[in-house]
Amino acid sequence: EAYWRFLLEGGEAVSEVPPSRWPLERFYNPSPGTPGKMHCRHGAFLAAPEQFDPGRFGISPREAQAIDPQHRLLLEVAQEALERAALSGEQLRGQAAGVYFGICTGDYAWRQLRGQSPDSNLDMYFATGTSFAMAPGRLAYALGLQGPALAIDTACSSSLVAVDLACRSLRDRSTDLALAGGVSLLLTPVNSLCFARSGMMAADGHCKTFDAAADGYVRGEGCGVVVLKRLSDALAAGDPVLAVLRGSAVNQDGASAGLTVPNGQAQAALISRCLEQAQLQPEDIGVLEAHGTGTPLGDPIELKALAPIYGRPGRAEPLRLGSVKTNLGHLEGAAGIAGLIKAVLMVQHGQIPPHLHLRQPTPYLNWNDWALRIPTAAEPWHAGAGPRRAAVSSFGFSGTNAHVLLEQAPELSPPLPPLRERDWLLLSAGSEAGLRQLADAVAAWLPQQPAAA
Repeated sequence: EAYWRFLLEGGEAVSEVPPSRWPLERFYNPSPGTPGKMHCRHGAFLAAPEQFDPGRFGISPREAQAIDPQHRLLLEVAQEALERAALSGEQLRGQAAGVYFGICTGDYAWRQLRGQSPDSNLDMYFATGTSFAMAPGRLAYALGLQGPALAIDTACSSSLVAVDLACRSLRDRSTDLALAGGVSLLLTPVNSLCFARSGMMAADGHCKTFDAAADGYVRGEGCGVVVLKRLSDALAAGDPVLAVLRGSAVNQDGASAGLTVPNGQAQAALISRCLEQAQLQPEDIGVLEAHGTGTPLGDPIELKALAPIYGRPGRAEPLRLGSVKTNLGHLEGAAGIAGLIKAVLMVQHGQIPPHLHLRQPTPYLNWNDWALRIPTAAEPWHAGAGPRRAAVSSFGFSGTNAHVLLEQAPELSPPLPPLRERDWLLLSAGSEAGLRQLADAVAAWLPQQPAAA
């Protein structure tokens, strides 16, 4: 709910780099290309990513200290996702439930090793605490899940590739339930220094996707997890269904103009294959949550790839475009899941949040030739003759691309019973401190719900 309000209100999570991450002035220089410096002062940072309740997952405080905070976040957010799906870990114990997590940065390991030699007194939990494979493996262990548990690193497309793999496992029935998502934390300046030297970063700290002034992105932190089931199983179980994933596909750029240069032909082929798999026409898609990094190279390539498919003249309504990177920055390993959750909220609520920082659309596309529009203010999205449908793109700088199509969930029948004037709300947690924290969170959440007012 907070994420949806933030998007509808046109929020932007960007701030200057906090001291808890790295000493900004030591690494900042306004002149791009200065050796050992970056010309960017900003990022989108989580408030306290190190906070964690290890007892909830049967982890000792000592081991918890050695665990990458990205792994800790995935544990907590996955648990929250299951609770939102009206599921408990005990219900899934021993089941063929899969875990597919995108994770592509190892800042915590770098921070732990800084100034250390291989023969130094590293903690015994260092290897398990920093291995990418342990991010999904630890959740599977904690909950007793016996489906595949995979860590996916395709750089910026990692979390949407994770969703595709989860969907495939459900289609081939190797799993009956899957958790998919991704995480990204910025704990050292190393990658920011590299990306700044490569010209990928925006000097002003704003991701100006599809704007003529686009000059790069701002890096961001985040974590997101979704719970996936076959629709027939979810309906039979009475599960809360937020949206339906109609199709997903992944491909590779191959021999593009450079190792990290996007391939528009590959992107177009991916979109076409995903539509074919979902048995949908381009005109069936009302909104596209674009990859949209705000780079002067990537934006034009993406637009020229999608316009001839989704923006063909003659559509009853133009395709509406947006990118959550204008709000959150580029979440890299979690970028795709941030876009997917935004798309789920759009089809669920029938509203389109504003796209930020668009003053003059990029001149690299002749906008008059295509049925495309970028909303800069929140607007309604009416279902029309059929359900609302959205597309989500996520492209990795390794060349691995992912595209997902989703549609509005079917109406529940019969409808949920009305709330009584007074009712019991039962809460449980693994410890008294955890229970108090949960009660405080619910108490803060309840007054914001119209039905509970």
